[in-house]
Amino acid sequence: MQQPGLKESENAVALLGDCHPLLEQLGSTEGLVTLASAAGVLRVPQVTTLESLMEFLDAYKGKLLLAVELPSIQKAYHHACGNQTRELIALDQEISKMAIPGDFASASRRVGRGQLRRLRPLRDERVAQRYLQAVEETRANGWHTLVYGLTLALYSVPIRQGLINYARYALSGFVHAAARTLALSETFCRKLVESLCEDIPQRLEALLNKDKVQGFHSV
Repeated sequence: MQQPGLKESENAVALLGDCHPLLEQLGSTEGLVTLASAAGVLRVPQVTTLESLMEFLDAYKGKLLLAVELPSIQKAYHHACGNQTRELIALDQEISKMAIPGDFASASRRVGRGQLRRLRPLRDERVAQRYLQAVEETRANGWHTLVYGLTLALYSVPIRQGLINYARYALSGFVHAAARTLALSETFCRKLVESLCEDIPQRLEALLNKDKVQGFHSV
């Protein structure tokens, strides 16, 4: 895997900053996924109070973030580091068989494909180019989580830090989407996100240790 130059590394920061599909969409009238529809998907009450916001955040964190999104990112990272394009496409197809809510699936594909196209100039990165080709040939979906994991690998971002950042981006997006309606201060929002992320490093240990065992057996 080629090491990116300074300019490419700077571009990676921009890529990683908006790779979560809900950051741009939440709170936007043009967004595919709103806080209201997300609450419906997770089968929790609409967010109208701080209590209902906490219930929503707990549901998202447990049912999607920790159960689906972070493991998908970690697997994509592992495949990208090993130049395993076939396995990455298979993972993409495996995710498509999950019962992913329509709004989330549409947002994931839209943002993932947009980010993947931005990797097109990296001609020497075969995994990225072949995954992009598979998406363009409709053999893969281009899920945002897989593109995020791929991007972490391409720019040599440590997987642990990448996963923690992703969790922070996602949770912060939801909190700030509710901030105006619930009259939450920026200080309160920051503290809430920090509290939600406190146990993320510990929760990642099992996931990352599993990856180490798989890497050992593949040697």
